[in-house]
Amino acid sequence: MFKYDPGELIGQHVSIVNAPNDKSPEFIATQIMLELERTGTWSGEIQNRRKDSTTFWCQANVTTFEHPEFGQIWVSEHQDISERKQAEQKLRIAATAFETQESIIIADADTIILEVNQAFTKISGYAATEVIGKRPNMLGSGIHDDSFYEQMWNEVKQHGQWHGEIWNRRKNGEIYLGLLTISTVKNGHNEVTNYVGSLIDISERKYSEDKIKQLVYYDQLTQLPNRTLLYDRLQQAFSASARSNLHNALLFIDLDNFKTLNDSLGHHIGDLLLQQVAQRLLACVREGDTVARVGGDEFVIILENLNAKPEDAATQSEIIGEKILGNLTIPYQLNHHEYIGTPSIGFALFKGHSISIDALLKQADIAMYQAKAAGRNTLRFFDQRMQEIVNTRAALENDLHEAIQNFQFFLHYQPQVDIAGTIIGAEALIRWQHPIRGLVAPMEFISLAEETGLILPIGQWVMETACLQLVAWSKSPATRTLQLAVNVSANQFRQENFAKQVQELLERTGAEPTRLKLELTESLLVENIEDVINKMSVLKALGVSFSLDDFGTGYSSLSYLKKLPLDQLKIDKGFVNDLLTDPNDAAIARTIIALAQSMGLNVIAEGVETKAQRDFLAIHGCHYFQGYLFSKPVSIEQFEALLKST
Repeated sequence: MFKYDPGELIGQHVSIVNAPNDKSPEFIATQIMLELERTGTWSGEIQNRRKDSTTFWCQANVTTFEHPEFGQIWVSEHQDISERKQAEQKLRIAATAFETQESIIIADADTIILEVNQAFTKISGYAATEVIGKRPNMLGSGIHDDSFYEQMWNEVKQHGQWHGEIWNRRKNGEIYLGLLTISTVKNGHNEVTNYVGSLIDISERKYSEDKIKQLVYYDQLTQLPNRTLLYDRLQQAFSASARSNLHNALLFIDLDNFKTLNDSLGHHIGDLLLQQVAQRLLACVREGDTVARVGGDEFVIILENLNAKPEDAATQSEIIGEKILGNLTIPYQLNHHEYIGTPSIGFALFKGHSISIDALLKQADIAMYQAKAAGRNTLRFFDQRMQEIVNTRAALENDLHEAIQNFQFFLHYQPQVDIAGTIIGAEALIRWQHPIRGLVAPMEFISLAEETGLILPIGQWVMETACLQLVAWSKSPATRTLQLAVNVSANQFRQENFAKQVQELLERTGAEPTRLKLELTESLLVENIEDVINKMSVLKALGVSFSLDDFGTGYSSLSYLKKLPLDQLKIDKGFVNDLLTDPNDAAIARTIIALAQSMGLNVIAEGVETKAQRDFLAIHGCHYFQGYLFSKPVSIEQFEALLKST
């Protein structure tokens, strides 16, 4: 305890271990000896000193007795009470601090409330007798979810403290915001013995802060961010874009003929319009985007986290712009007046810190005036190249609508053959004969059809045309056994009534279900696999067969694959192209064939262009083929001529 060896103390005066304070060690020792002479015992707390001069508190018990050799001697027992003295000191400090303006709760290790101060009663409305013995969760407001409290207590356990804002409820039911600090109290064994929570009611302060913030950063009419906050959000968008390498877009929106409305019906009606426009704009954008009013009838929108490619980013922002155009032209009810207004919208793409905020706003403003010059109620991109992309896409979409209405699509047929080279069927492939563009390849319009939903009527037309072709083939012995494969898009298949549509089409046309093969892509397997299986099973029961197209290029989950009522796997041409020169492609092709055989499925390879490719696949168990080696996709007349020649 004293850090001395026994030999260093024997022969020394006892005061060597007494710590000096306001009295000398010798004086303290003398006072103890006087008490011993009077009563024979002494007991008390004393501050002692170690060999290294550090001091500590002890509880000492001293007794005297007569020794036959040495005469009167005294024996002192010491117990180190440093921790207790420190705790007492802390308690004295805590007792002084306890009755402060802060609400204080002291709880045990099980979070049972042991004590509260007067400030707690003043803030919460609860008397001490109403909360002692209960848990603090009785003060909960109901605003925070379980995860909030779980995270809070996890931090208390890990770091010994939590500090933050929290909503509580007073006894009268009023909800208020407090700034809470929770601290742990531990004993010498590092065990939690108590929790101390101190809270300041910051409701009024928070209200004042929010009010000031609202006045400084928000437009008072629409409650949208104003120009000041817009600049701050733009600066943040610049930095985030620099990190993510994704494009953002700035939309500058001006209401057409707003001054006329103000002058004719009054500013109070104009204000109503601005408020309704603000709400409609908020409904058009995504969470995380910013809608601001920068003055008069001018609004600015920041669209963040668009595509890394400027072309795709332009398309994304154009879709939102079209949505805004549609929403802002819906009639407004302004008191007793119905009003129809239109906007002009200018776009400017940006990424990183490549442009200043003022320059960016200027670009979008110029684009907006280009929209007004184009006749209002439209949108324009500042970048001419981006504008051309949007124009091209819009024109193509419009042409697609006309193509559906004017029956500009037709089918080509690519033969599917067996190992002997006999044509056993064909894949129906859509083509678009545009009156001006000429023949448009599927890769130029299918993705747009998917995005716009036009793939549904197009897919329905392909399916119906294929069924009618099967009916025509059924009338001739040479063609009645042919099977026709039709590609089905994921969007088309995900329609709730897809299976019913196919069933009704087969019944209406009289096509033989066993002659129809539907080619599905692996993207279907990404979500709601049970729905996919159910629809396939309904059609399978009718006799329709299924082929999994482009197998190996997408979502190939064997656990799902074994559940699907498939008939065939189709080896993607990407593996067939180089299977004679690329060992990896060859291995993949062999694996797909082996997998299909093990599951009782047949295999067809597409993109077969050489006899060597055909022979390699045949040797390893693939017995059905499709590709230019046999024929490119051809018209129905050419296909039937090919049948006769073979």
